[in-house]
Amino acid sequence: MQAVILAGGQGTRLRPFTTCIPKPLMPIDDMPILEVIMRQLKYFGINNIIVSLNHLADLMMAFLQREEKLGLNISYVIEDKALGTAGPLSIIENLEETFLVMNADLLTTIDFGDLIDFHKQNGFDATISTYRKEVNISLGVVESSENNFVDYIEKPTYKFDVSMGIYVFNRSIVKYIPKNEKMDIPDLILKLKEENKRIGCYRADYDWLDIGKFDDYERAVNIFKEKRSEFLRNG
Repeated sequence: MQAVILAGGQGTRLRPFTTCIPKPLMPIDDMPILEVIMRQLKYFGINNIIVSLNHLADLMMAFLQREEKLGLNISYVIEDKALGTAGPLSIIENLEETFLVMNADLLTTIDFGDLIDFHKQNGFDATISTYRKEVNISLGVVESSENNFVDYIEKPTYKFDVSMGIYVFNRSIVKYIPKNEKMDIPDLILKLKEENKRIGCYRADYDWLDIGKFDDYERAVNIFKEKRSEFLRNG
């Protein structure tokens, strides 16, 4: 199985740290986020790793050379310009018939093997991993119809299914991505919908943290320390 890791972003929300350190190399306890991801992929038998790079690519490549000790087949593509989250797929050669795509700045206990089996067994062209996210509103929410009051809800909690930044694609979807042009995966998914492609949504019981802001990063460090064995599985 093959995985594409999207690691070309600038991590602007974690500046100034990411001015000199790529966000995927930010440490979670005693190892970078990207190393946690690669150890997880190896555990599930995903040994062919392609990393898409742009920001601070030289530092990333130095790290990737070290990670080859894990027994992974690691290669990379360099984006001459920022291509978004879907655009890099247009410049990767030798994609397998089915491949995983994921962001390099997240922590999860997802079962990658079960995700891939779900995609294949259902015959999907694309599968989006989803997470049930709770959003707390610290204000009173007023519901109305035109100018008429309907209801008042004090500090409600809403639940949404959000994309985790982890996908499984069939190689055939690459033709819908403009060659070497910027495109994000949400736009690709909508394009696939227009083309009547089969798109699945995977749900299961797992933890997920998006490390985008300082509060998210601090929380991720604490949770990783508490549940290290669940994230790394084999230690």
